[in-house]
Amino acid sequence: MNSRWIDIDTANGNNFKGYLSLPPTGKGPGLVLIQEIWGVNSHIRAVADQYAADGYVVLAPDVFWRMKPGVDLDYNESDTKHAFSYMQNLDFPKAVEDLTRAVQVLRGLPEHHGGVASLGFCMGGLLSYLCAAHAGVDAAVCYYGGGISNKLDEADRIKCPILFHFAEKDHYIPADAVAAVKAAFKDKRNAVIETYPDVDHGFNCWGRPSYNQKAAAVAHGLSLSFLGKVL
Repeated sequence: MNSRWIDIDTANGNNFKGYLSLPPTGKGPGLVLIQEIWGVNSHIRAVADQYAADGYVVLAPDVFWRMKPGVDLDYNESDTKHAFSYMQNLDFPKAVEDLTRAVQVLRGLPEHHGGVASLGFCMGGLLSYLCAAHAGVDAAVCYYGGGISNKLDEADRIKCPILFHFAEKDHYIPADAVAAVKAAFKDKRNAVIETYPDVDHGFNCWGRPSYNQKAAAVAHGLSLSFLGKVL
């Protein structure tokens, strides 16, 4: 893949990094890909390359840079403890500011044309939801975003198309939380909510025991169909 790390500047002059992956044609619509709690690791970079191969200019920003730049963790027990610590100490409003800046930088790249969407997993799913409310994206995709049910006061701010993917047997996101999201968006024509039977949290990540190839393939296809229609 044609990929590289780029600098993303902030309002106060500080820079943070983002992994940029370009499509085979060199140009396309934009996708801000938002990491899980393990950082912009090899899996997230591979997912960025996957969506780049699908024709998108993909930028995966380093969300944890204010705590430690370049977090790149594995899914083992030791690294996962560190990953949860980063998430628990994340300043989410600042992270949304950083992602808003990433959206702006992506729009300004010469390789970009068309709209810009956000797409995130787990913690990144929640951040993608918040991007839909605050970052000026044209669409958002949220994979099993933990904590969305606690942020439903933001739902009325979301005017762009938004796609939610939830796992039926998610041990982090209970069924009543998913039901609350469905209730909040039931009268909103811009929202699509998909639930995948017999799978657990993290079903899209092939580096985790919860990976489910069938659900991951279906969700990827629905995400591409959604993005293709709205960008």
